[in-house]
Amino acid sequence: MTLLTVWSTTDPSTPEIQTRDADTIRDILAGLGARFSRWEVKPLSDHPTQDEVLSLYADEIAAVNAEQGYSLVDVLTIIREDTDEYRETAATGRQKFLNEHQHDDDEDRFFAHGSGVFYLNVDGKVHAVFCEAGDVISVPANTTHWFDMGTSPEYVSVRFFHDDDGWVGNFTGSDVSSSFATYDELANVSV
Repeated sequence: MTLLTVWSTTDPSTPEIQTRDADTIRDILAGLGARFSRWEVKPLSDHPTQDEVLSLYADEIAAVNAEQGYSLVDVLTIIREDTDEYRETAATGRQKFLNEHQHDDDEDRFFAHGSGVFYLNVDGKVHAVFCEAGDVISVPANTTHWFDMGTSPEYVSVRFFHDDDGWVGNFTGSDVSSSFATYDELANVSV
């Protein structure tokens, strides 16, 4: 179930808020200009293709595109396997997204399968949103953030873009992300 954890940037050891209540999560994120909602989860094959995911969620995707004016939608899939390719993708992908960055565009994601954590660093607070299947999150343009998919990632996410360049990160060079609880630690939180 979705989890929001909020810390002061000066005290990453003591959460100020931890909640799984969807309405509270939506309200807190709305105060940051972020959007949060949930879609019904639909069954996927063991190795879903982009076409399969886009077809299953065509109506939901069309509604978001109409409301937000997105022109490019794609699917990012990482399925846990005991292969060298998986281990390489997991390690390099995780390290890239763990670095704090911003985008000139909103970063909208729908988790069709699996999970990941978006950390928004706004106004002296870090808001970690542990997203699971069914969650839709939008990180506003120019919001400093990072993403952790864990040490053994598995997820299928639909990504929305206003620009055909897709995902372009502007990295801050800060190491703030290394101070806060990781995906693996948050996955075990009981609230």
